[in-house]
Amino acid sequence: MGPHPAVAAIRLAVRRVLHDVLTEFHRHADHDRPADAARRPAHAARSRSRYAEAGAAGSPRTALPERPDTPLVLVACSGGADSMALASALAFEARKLAVRAGGITVDHNLQPGSGLRAAEVVTRLTAMDLDPVEAVAVHVGREGGPEAAARDARYAALDAAAERHGAAAVLLGHTRDDQAETVLLGLARGSGIRSLSGMAAASGPAGRYRRPFLQLDRQAVRKACLVQSLPVWDDPHNIDPAYTRSRLRHEGLPALEKALGKGVVEALARTAQLSRDDADALDTWAAQAELSVRDETGRLECAKLYVLPPAVRRRVLRRALIEAGAPAGSLFARHLEEVDRLITGWRGQRAINLPGRVEAMRQGGRLVIRQS
Repeated sequence: MGPHPAVAAIRLAVRRVLHDVLTEFHRHADHDRPADAARRPAHAARSRSRYAEAGAAGSPRTALPERPDTPLVLVACSGGADSMALASALAFEARKLAVRAGGITVDHNLQPGSGLRAAEVVTRLTAMDLDPVEAVAVHVGREGGPEAAARDARYAALDAAAERHGAAAVLLGHTRDDQAETVLLGLARGSGIRSLSGMAAASGPAGRYRRPFLQLDRQAVRKACLVQSLPVWDDPHNIDPAYTRSRLRHEGLPALEKALGKGVVEALARTAQLSRDDADALDTWAAQAELSVRDETGRLECAKLYVLPPAVRRRVLRRALIEAGAPAGSLFARHLEEVDRLITGWRGQRAINLPGRVEAMRQGGRLVIRQS
């Protein structure tokens, strides 16, 4: 008899991602390999298969790290149900493929006993035969609020761990429910279609971060932990009403489902994918349009910007502001609207001060963007 449907679903989701990682890894390896090395005998591929079979049979997986043609995939694991299910699926699927599997847990130091919990997660990941496994302690600042600050610290730690271990990918346990929450948070901010696109299946430097569970709901993932007897830790912050996402999860989404019926989460996740497709298309259009709205010295011409569709024009402006030194995470819709008015509502306005000490002004029919 096969595994429980929930377990089969999480394993399939991870398997698909690992196949993508392997394909990309070997494509890059073949591109970087000298021509004579590219003509490696077929037994090399069989050798990789033997390593995978040895892992499946229970042989020590420590032999795999020595192979330069075997990618390392890390799982970011908090000890919660989503990430524990992800870790278990990675451990299972990696044994069948030429993939090394490791784990990272981030200790945010925001609760008493957090160091002990991180150590417990390390023990559980090690028991799954993941290697390397480590806990990384971080300091969470205050910029952007507690949730944003914790996220920034966590991703910085994961980036550093991926670089330190030479990981080809880092798996994250975000589910379809997390995606729905992210879409609603973006809608509440009024940040535009890119914000409504939620989380990408692959993001970060060279697509480092992969989210296999975006098509799976939280209930199925938790069920996978239950039937596998995986111990999980429920973070009290996830039910603390002091946090916006917690209020949305336990009050906002249930209220929407009560008013609109079941299927809200699925619809929001579908909206995220459709919005991402549209946003990607508009970004491509803007990148092409930017070449046609600059003069011979590279300055933006207001008359040419004016005739662009607003969605494209504002993307061109955003790209120019970031290139000038404005931090992407600090540029909001109101900033772009003010700069846009230099194009569409010119009446002699003064220079506009923007994040990163960047200023935008209109001079002689040109939009001048520079650091002050």
